Amino acid sequence: MMNCFIRITALLLTSLNAANGFHIVLAGGTGKVGRELSSKLVEDGHDVTILCRNAFLAAAPSKVSSDFGWLGQSFLEKYPGIKLRDWDGVGQDWVGWQDDTLSKADCVVNLCGGFTQQREMATERIVRESLRCNPTALQITVAPKDEELRLISNVAVDAKMKRLKLCEDMVSQNCVNYETMRLQANRLEEESDNIKEVIYARLS
Repeated sequence: MMNCFIRITALLLTSLNAANGFHIVLAGGTGKVGRELSSKLVEDGHDVTILCRNAFLAAAPSKVSSDFGWLGQSFLEKYPGIKLRDWDGVGQDWVGWQDDTLSKADCVVNLCGGFTQQREMATERIVRESLRCNPTALQITVAPKDEELRLISNVAVDAKMKRLKLCEDMVSQNCVNYETMRLQANRLEEESDNIKEVIYARLS
């Protein structure tokens, strides 16, 4: 009964927000997929907040380190609808990121990369805090297809596939409004469009 109420509430809120554009949060959105997807969403009139480890470095004029992701100053100036928010998905929280971003999100897309325990920690944090402050938001978790994983990261593949499945299960078993997606990493524009289409289909 409670799940039914949450679904109905989500549909009503989505209908109200659609006319003014959606609020979409991209966790780990400073990579190639996040860059492509965020620009497409903003061009369509939506607000995008990217949760990142270090907003200062991600917005720097030149790339400082691959460890923190990078979008660049010129990219962010071109797309002012994209905002960066520190959240440190693997360490100590930056105060208030949950209420600043998740509480008003229509959709949260988990693009966090890597195949270590840090991926699990980031997924758990997104799910936990979304359920606390905005349980009706659409949750989308994105991961490479199994055959893609064997090509791009061919060490300890079975353990990595198990971890990806664990993250997907964490979302599907706890969130009432969710989608899990497996993508091909070498088709950046096409797969970004696929994510966008799922967002629009589920929020329409």
